[in-house]
Amino acid sequence: MTAVNLTELLKRASEEGYALAGLVVLGWEDALAYVEAAEEVGCPVILQAGPGCRAHTPVPVIGKMLRHLADQATVPVVCHLDHGYTVEECLEGIDHGFTSLMFDGSKLPISENVALTSGLVEVAHPAGVSVEGEVGYVGYAAGAASRFTDPEEAALFDLESGADAIAISVGNVHLQTEPTDGIDFEALSAIEAVTRKPLVLHGGSGIPEADRVRLARETRVCKFNFGTELRQTFGKALRQELADRPDVFDRISILKGTMPAVRAAAADMLRTVTRI
Repeated sequence: MTAVNLTELLKRASEEGYALAGLVVLGWEDALAYVEAAEEVGCPVILQAGPGCRAHTPVPVIGKMLRHLADQATVPVVCHLDHGYTVEECLEGIDHGFTSLMFDGSKLPISENVALTSGLVEVAHPAGVSVEGEVGYVGYAAGAASRFTDPEEAALFDLESGADAIAISVGNVHLQTEPTDGIDFEALSAIEAVTRKPLVLHGGSGIPEADRVRLARETRVCKFNFGTELRQTFGKALRQELADRPDVFDRISILKGTMPAVRAAAADMLRTVTRI
């Protein structure tokens, strides 16, 4: 199975009433565990390299690593550069194997966000690469506050940006360590009423399972991003591995021991939002 972009996967998810899971990658072990989980469930998966990952592992390295995994997989795999804050970052992703890009212009005036996103689309689409944008601002737990998506701005972005999907802010929060009941379904409905494109929710770890299912089945939310919940699983597994095997010092052996727990957590997420 070769790597794919988001476009057709999102279209199918929207038509058939399920969502895709974008799983945040930090290294080889979790990326491999995510692909194995997707193969177990029998569904597509999005491998996401965010700013933290790219600061640790340069784009030319992480891009090729994700493409290698995608090209060996038996299910569709999207290699997604998440939160590219400049067009240049995103263009580098195209050059090094990414099949999908998220340009984050959420802090910019909407006119500039639209202009930069549409310019990126003009380069990405001919290369077979999909583009996700963001309108409004998804904040961070114990950090910068969110700014809910303005439906008028979302409508303009939907019409003029050329993006394949729109990340929105309706109560979802990055780095949320506990599930909350923060999704504002009325705000989401107002955005759905004036847009046509698939919608994305970052901060999926803070969304309770019942809401994930409802959003995937009953709304145009077609993609959830999950990172914090998976990092928590990895951290617990790593601590347990070190406690259980105090004499092991080999890095590869230690990290390999975390993979079953991460794979199981990823599989549960995929089953919840896809249910194909």
